[in-house]
Amino acid sequence: MINILDLTKDEDGIRAQELYKKLAQRTKSRDGASIIKVVSDILENVRVNGDKALREYTRIFDNAEIGPAEVSEKEILAAYSEIEPELLETIKRSKQNIWSFHEKQLQNSWITPKEDGTVLGQLVRPLEKVGLYVPGGTAPLISSVLMTAVPAKVAGVSRIIMCTPPSRDGSVNPAILVAAREAGIDQVFRVGGAQAVGAMAYGTESIPAVDKICGPGNVYVSTAKRLIYGDCDIDMFAGPSEILVIADSTAKPEYVAADLLSQAEHDKLASSVLVTDDPKLIDQVAVQIKEQLSVLSRSSITEKSLQDFGFAVLVENIEEAIEVSNNIAPEHLEICVEEPMSLIGRIRNAGAIFVGNYSPEPLGDYMAGPSHVLPTSGTARFSSPVNVDQFIKKSSLIYYNRGALERTSQDIIRFAEAEHLDAHANAIRVRFAGK
Repeated sequence: MINILDLTKDEDGIRAQELYKKLAQRTKSRDGASIIKVVSDILENVRVNGDKALREYTRIFDNAEIGPAEVSEKEILAAYSEIEPELLETIKRSKQNIWSFHEKQLQNSWITPKEDGTVLGQLVRPLEKVGLYVPGGTAPLISSVLMTAVPAKVAGVSRIIMCTPPSRDGSVNPAILVAAREAGIDQVFRVGGAQAVGAMAYGTESIPAVDKICGPGNVYVSTAKRLIYGDCDIDMFAGPSEILVIADSTAKPEYVAADLLSQAEHDKLASSVLVTDDPKLIDQVAVQIKEQLSVLSRSSITEKSLQDFGFAVLVENIEEAIEVSNNIAPEHLEICVEEPMSLIGRIRNAGAIFVGNYSPEPLGDYMAGPSHVLPTSGTARFSSPVNVDQFIKKSSLIYYNRGALERTSQDIIRFAEAEHLDAHANAIRVRFAGK
């Protein structure tokens, strides 16, 4: 079921390169051009026709008549009685852990005056309005509400709105509504898909335009986020979920198999990769995958994911396993070796690193504290998880008195003249003409 790849005989590196290429191609849709056309048309319709377009698309895509797009206060309060009290307590504990982690990331403005008549500084300000997208459907991502909203609240964002698809009766999953209220979201709208992204980017009669849109979604949502970038900011271009496990002979095969399956159940395009120097572990994990898969509710999705993008990779040693991992730059990286802490310094590229047998990936999804919205598809080479910094902006502060400007005036004029920008040079000269 899981593909076995032996890199111990890959002297020219061709097999490794084929692995990297196959994993990278998960996000390359054959229908890319047609998807862009569909999404572009949706965005333009929403931009021009606002709420009318939202109702139309909700009828087509969600089979729902929504009436008012905004979820009422009455519906939100009723949602509390529709979920188990234990789930409410879990949501509250998760929120607290996320808050505690992210408040350590807060930055302060700074201003430095000098005796030479200059003042330089940096002003840190939160974004004013942020829009969150939360998928619904068969797997309502309750945790994603917290993992995006709480860092924004910690950063000091003034107003947070959320869009999420409605059920056929026009209602919104009650646990999502409770999580939204607990996270401090100001307004919730029963709108999904690319049309929700367009509504938050451009604004409609009922949904305000925002400064940034965050949150996961399907290929249409991701494409919409790409296309509206520039009208507002976005968190990242998210692809299918992925996990890579570095393991040696001390790893427990039932744990490794369970963690690989935990990501494979997300999506048929999800990737689950084991990299190990122990051939026996590969055999044991394969057996465990078969046994555990038989009792999983999303087994058809999980099996397809493993068949297409599940790999057990045999390498010569753990050093080579680290190299493979750094080349893939996985969203989630688990280190299940005898001394896992000893490897951390050599990990260059990963969205989140889970250390040891008792730090499984779902711990990060729900309760540990760092946001689970992570870079995918190799983008961990250059990008970071959702964090407080994504919800702030910085302005540079510059003050020079006359003397300070005069002392550097000739340097500025030389630069301007070298760039053939006479007006730049004149803006300096005019201040000292006839002094």
